Amino acid sequence: MLKAILALTCLLYLFSTTAASAWGYQGHKVVGSIADQLLNANAKQQVKQILGFDLRTAAPWPDCVKSVVRHDDGSFHYEVDPNHLEFEVPCVAFNSVEERARIVDYARRNWSTCSYTPDGFERGCHNTFHFDDIAVQRSRFDRNLQGTNDHDLVATIGAAIAVLSDKPMPPPFPFSIKDKKEALFLLAHLIGDLHQPLHVGAVYLDANGKQVDPDVAHRIDETTVTAGGNAIQDQNLNLHHEWDDIPTDIGEAATRELLAAARSLPASQGGIADWPAAWASDSVLVSHEAFTGLTFKLTQTLPQNRWTVMFDDHVAYLGTQDAIKRKQLAKGGARLAELLNAIWP
Repeated sequence: MLKAILALTCLLYLFSTTAASAWGYQGHKVVGSIADQLLNANAKQQVKQILGFDLRTAAPWPDCVKSVVRHDDGSFHYEVDPNHLEFEVPCVAFNSVEERARIVDYARRNWSTCSYTPDGFERGCHNTFHFDDIAVQRSRFDRNLQGTNDHDLVATIGAAIAVLSDKPMPPPFPFSIKDKKEALFLLAHLIGDLHQPLHVGAVYLDANGKQVDPDVAHRIDETTVTAGGNAIQDQNLNLHHEWDDIPTDIGEAATRELLAAARSLPASQGGIADWPAAWASDSVLVSHEAFTGLTFKLTQTLPQNRWTVMFDDHVAYLGTQDAIKRKQLAKGGARLAELLNAIWP
């Protein structure tokens, strides 16, 4: 049955013009592949011993968790979406009884520690671990800004670092990371998310498609939320999805060019506990480029606000987008390796 599902999945992927996975699985595999090749000997051994997978294989894991569904009776089950069989492709490595049980257990433990209802239904707190929504008017990450919270992307990375470093998680404690293997699964993925600019920076738009600043009002008006570009349409795709897709010539592993770019990245400053916020600040600045040359128009208000994007020069924008994606993938792989090399020198 699994072989049949995978065969059908591959056909769907090959023939669908919109089939692509978020900055993983292909992009997350690339980030993990770069890091695999930049690990020092001790870190490589620790990853092998603790994780049981290389980082390239492990990186999609937190997106596989999204297949866990909570039923009305309170039970949790891993359920393949028949409408999106392509989502299962990177999750095959975790199909053993033990690994599937870990996925379900992780989702259960991180379901109700916060509320996340993007479409009116509870989707599990663990889904909030993948992003921040910092207004593009800002130039850095700051915990006091609107669009951040104690269960966001930066906070989750910090919690995973603490677990790997044998330190207590900083309060508050909205996370359940039961061991170092789970922490490695999270870091392999979330460091990649941190370098996708629309996972960190966001525009907030009014009914006229004009940018508003939630930090001026000291609150977020839910009618202005674009959810990192998920509520902004460009023809058949949303803007976030377009940024999640990676250049097709890269494939699913590190290229010579990406490795060279990763090796040339300057070392991060300060202690490793400060790195996630610093890297998020860098991504906020990159998000400025991602939203440059765009204008928006509100096209529907229900069931959720949805805007259409227009480009000053679409061809030029696509070229800029391609260059940014390559740069950010290289940064993500380099910084994932840098972090693990610092934990295990």
